[in-house]
Amino acid sequence: MLYTILKAVHIIFMVSYFAGIFYLVRLFVYYKDTDEFEEQKKEILRNQYVFMATRLWNIITVPAGIIMLVSGLTLIFLNFGLMKTPWFHLKLTFLLGLAAYHWWCWKKLRQMKELHGGTFPMANIKLRQANEIATFLLFLVVFTVILKSMVIAFWWQLIVGFIVLVGSIMLTVKLVNKKKS
Repeated sequence: MLYTILKAVHIIFMVSYFAGIFYLVRLFVYYKDTDEFEEQKKEILRNQYVFMATRLWNIITVPAGIIMLVSGLTLIFLNFGLMKTPWFHLKLTFLLGLAAYHWWCWKKLRQMKELHGGTFPMANIKLRQANEIATFLLFLVVFTVILKSMVIAFWWQLIVGFIVLVGSIMLTVKLVNKKKS
């Protein structure tokens, strides 16, 4: 029963963590979108986006990430047999990618805070594409956990499907941005 409750807690805080990460990078995009605004409007919005991003990071994203991590480590401790399964090693590999993305988000947040209303040095389209990285990682982790050993048996079909999925999402982002212009 404890294991099942911890798994539910892990999933709930995984959802909360990803919500925070998704919205954080979206706030970077909104900040960058203000480049063409008049100075007064730009300053007000940029200060608000920095405030929102900081609060989001400190109140939702990091606490949810910590609870997700602690509950996940506890699940491993309670069921150490997971460490012997190939699909779990693959999940851990994807989680290393998520840790790198988390670090990148933290660096960008610090950079945004240090700009004091200045221009974000990353191109808008690159920020929009970076916003999709968390989505890709979420897909990889969820499919790995749900399909388990099938991931190893049908790895090449999954890779092809993932490439098609990534291409479709990237194309959709480009089309939406082209239409927006």
